[in-house]
Amino acid sequence: QSILDHMHLKCKCHGLSGSCEVKTCWWAQPDFRVIGDYLKDKYDSASEMVVEKHRESRGWVETLRAKYELFKPPTERDLVYYENSPNFCEPNAETGSFGTRDRICNVTSHGIDGCDLLCCGRGHNTRTEKRKEKCHCIFHWCCYVSCQECIRVYDVHTCK
Repeated sequence: QSILDHMHLKCKCHGLSGSCEVKTCWWAQPDFRVIGDYLKDKYDSASEMVVEKHRESRGWVETLRAKYELFKPPTERDLVYYENSPNFCEPNAETGSFGTRDRICNVTSHGIDGCDLLCCGRGHNTRTEKRKEKCHCIFHWCCYVSCQECIRVYDVHTCK
């Protein structure tokens, strides 16, 4: 539904030097990033609901009601949920989560790959690794490349 809502008309002109003697138009899907950002906004503003059971003539019926009456009630286009997401910080075979312990994180990032968020507030360890890499490569005519082998030192950060 989100993709359909974001479809847009694209047109192209045909003719000598782009004179637009003939114009072709079609409906185009939105960019993946546009839909991703839209759905992320919907996810971040999802409304928490509670399931209420009540008796009607046809038997017990379950309906959803907003948990917090002070918030604006959700519309048909809003996301809602009635169960909290599982905690993916800790291993859980039932949900298929391996947890984040020992995961490599980016100490300078404030995004989801950053040590603060990915390590779930547990902190991180830092170790130094030496890696052999090809360096100072030179192209020789014709037709091979010769390289030296360098040892580079990297800091690797992993979640506690």
